[in-house]
Amino acid sequence: MDTLSYKTKSANKETVTKEWVLIDAENEVLGRLASKAAKLLRGKYKPNFTPHVDCGDNVIIINADKIQLKGAKWTDKTYVRHSGYPGGQRMTTAEEMMAKKPFAMVEMAIKGMLPKNRLGSAIFRNLYVYAGSEHPHEGQQPKEIKLNTIK
Repeated sequence: MDTLSYKTKSANKETVTKEWVLIDAENEVLGRLASKAAKLLRGKYKPNFTPHVDCGDNVIIINADKIQLKGAKWTDKTYVRHSGYPGGQRMTTAEEMMAKKPFAMVEMAIKGMLPKNRLGSAIFRNLYVYAGSEHPHEGQQPKEIKLNTIK
């Protein structure tokens, strides 16, 4: 038995092939969209996935202002932030956040599904979320992906 034929290949920064992917978020449920986008960002669907390397794709999400939430989450779901001062806790509902920053809900949902370390921060920089259908990344020629095709 030849032991060299069973070596595990580990990807590194130079050997990773990164692509540009476009996702249309219109009428998509927030959590399902976020989990599939996080999988694309991380590169977990690739055969040469390596946990400690940024081997995912660059993901562009358009129409973030047209996402869906199930049930009564538009009024019941709250986002909490704190200023750092006593009594500085502030709460915002999903409806208020969508009116102020339509792209922020998608970004927060995806960021919560990435690793909480330097690698997660580097991976998050490969995400581009836009409220409308226009984006400035036409030069990268992103390929459009339907979320139903991703497992």
